[in-house]
Amino acid sequence: MTTAGDIMHRGAQWIPRHETLDRAAQLMRELDVGALPISDENERLCGILTDRDIVVGCVAMGHDPSRVTAGDMAKGTPRWIDSGADVDEVLREMQGHQIRRLPVIENKRLVGMISEADLATHLTDDQLAGWVESVYAKG
Repeated sequence: MTTAGDIMHRGAQWIPRHETLDRAAQLMRELDVGALPISDENERLCGILTDRDIVVGCVAMGHDPSRVTAGDMAKGTPRWIDSGADVDEVLREMQGHQIRRLPVIENKRLVGMISEADLATHLTDDQLAGWVESVYAKG
């Protein structure tokens, strides 16, 4: 059985909810990623911040990214998957919520992230086609 832990990108890092968006952008550049999970004071997932969130939700709205925090941008219920979950569960979670990145948690700690690139590397062509169709479908 292939698990979330088998296909995830290891080394994902949190951005604390109190951290500013300019610092988040710097961390994204350093890590060469387009999204960061947002953690609360107890290192629990409280959202995900994307590079698009920073540009569209902050800069394009005329806000100062040195004054807006990652927590200010956290919206909705964050989705995640346990590292031991089967790849079919990963696909159901991502497809069901039309999400492109999924934090992987083990023993209540962030251990990785699953992105489109990870799926493309580890899924069959049929699995990948089904995922693309459901996640990118206009609904």
